Amino acid sequence: MVGRLVGPFLLVCVACATPSDTAYDLVIVNGRIVDGSGNPWFHGDVGVRGNRIVTITPPGALDDAKTTERVDAAGLIVAPGFIDLQSHSWDQLLFADGRVIGKVSQGVTSEILGESTTPAPSNEHIDSLFGGGDPGGTEAGAERLQRVRRYRGRHGFDAWLAEMESHGISVNVGSYLGATTVRAFAMGQAEGLPTPAHLDMMRDVVRDAMRDGAFGISSALVYPPGSYAGTEELIETAKSMAPFHGTYITHMRSEERNLLPAMDEAIRIGRESGVPVVIYHFKASGQVNWPLADPAIAKIDSARAAGQDVKATMYSYPASGNNLSSCIPPWAHADGELLKNLADPALRVRLRAEMADTRPGAPVYCQHNPPSAYQVSGFQREDWKQFDGLRLDAIASALGMDWVDAILELTLGEEDRLGKISFSMSEENVAKMISQPWVVIASDAGGYDPDTTTGLVHPRSYGTFPRVLGKYVREEGLFSLEEAVRKMTSATAQILGLRDRGMLKEGMFADIVIFDPTTVGDRATFQQPHQLSVGIRDVFVNGVGVWRNGVHTGATPGRALRGPGWVAQRTP
Repeated sequence: MVGRLVGPFLLVCVACATPSDTAYDLVIVNGRIVDGSGNPWFHGDVGVRGNRIVTITPPGALDDAKTTERVDAAGLIVAPGFIDLQSHSWDQLLFADGRVIGKVSQGVTSEILGESTTPAPSNEHIDSLFGGGDPGGTEAGAERLQRVRRYRGRHGFDAWLAEMESHGISVNVGSYLGATTVRAFAMGQAEGLPTPAHLDMMRDVVRDAMRDGAFGISSALVYPPGSYAGTEELIETAKSMAPFHGTYITHMRSEERNLLPAMDEAIRIGRESGVPVVIYHFKASGQVNWPLADPAIAKIDSARAAGQDVKATMYSYPASGNNLSSCIPPWAHADGELLKNLADPALRVRLRAEMADTRPGAPVYCQHNPPSAYQVSGFQREDWKQFDGLRLDAIASALGMDWVDAILELTLGEEDRLGKISFSMSEENVAKMISQPWVVIASDAGGYDPDTTTGLVHPRSYGTFPRVLGKYVREEGLFSLEEAVRKMTSATAQILGLRDRGMLKEGMFADIVIFDPTTVGDRATFQQPHQLSVGIRDVFVNGVGVWRNGVHTGATPGRALRGPGWVAQRTP
């Protein structure tokens, strides 16, 4: 019998079980609970049955409870699992063992894919996008292309999510629908405006993917062929997801000199299509553009004050990362013929002139930073492997070229396989921008196994979330622990429309992280990135331990996450 005082009345429930006579699968005791809401921590115990949190009690209330496993979290924080809103782990979740150790060891329990390009839904145009992603014709590239071809038909997006789940994964996974995929499905890699027929096809692709569980549309407007999409095209496709409660999330056309106009475009797309807007990796890139941080913050504050839902994501580093070929003007990438165009001497002259143009109003590629700001990696040619991890100025000097010719030569010689890390941001701006209440944390990275992965990657693959807790909370006191956890959990779940994850609350899925606030932090560096973070002791996904005492258990309880437009029972 259980009695509960409500006002002046004592309600008695004869059938209700008390915590002491209820069997649990997992009980976590003696921890300080940071529940994800942003509210102050409190002492409490957590009881889990199956994949759900069934009770959160005062400390000691579960001391005598029957349970399969009891975890002592004395001196530690118990929080919701972290949700990574910008992950690139789809290869790891399909082709590797699914453990994504670099992410799980950060406390990540859910990864959201989809920036710009998704392998689903697919047709022959999408095949060409992914077939061209490994021009060397390797076995891995052939397998990737074979996978993409499975995601045909109206429910190709659903098939992709289901296959990742069935592969066996340690994290939950969901995705946005790539805007590049939407455009390429209808138009391939061609430049130009869509016809009415193209737009109708794009709308159908969006509606089907939203029914299959996409969280919205994600664009990356600096990478061809996605960059060929105009504002009106993006508004029209976004309108078609509005009835399914999707979000428009975007890597904008500019994060440099044209940052503010790019923000205006993103905000306009959301306003005219009637959907929320999220800006990926909010930043002012390039030292000359650092003063734009304050007006950029003000622009989002102003939009929100006017009643428009605009938010942003950030990772916790002052350097970004993408392909070296992003320094090359978009027209050279059209129709998938970048390498052919780079081999044309006449076109090389034109490219060189555009890439080196520093006149006011000229398009910005990579000329807004000195070549010493770019670290280049991913070399496969034996005679160039010595350059891996060097800055662009040093590589250009060794080749006897200036930096523009070096980019062109390296991209052609390595068949567009090279990546770069751009040291172009201000630490002061990162702190200022990441502390905004409408910013959530996202890695913009895939999750790797440090024991088997070689080559340089951005350290955010291993340290994004612990770095926030160590650097910005403990060391600098930029914001509270509770605010940091909110930015990694419930605030992200709200963007996605996930109503049963992102908080420690009865009835929620048991995605839980236990960490030491006095030691948690990142260890990966730009020179030695394959180092796991520290301080994350235990991670549970859907009630199952995947990371225990700093070691992966091998468990793969992750499942596919789907957005609010998903229709579980549908007719073909």
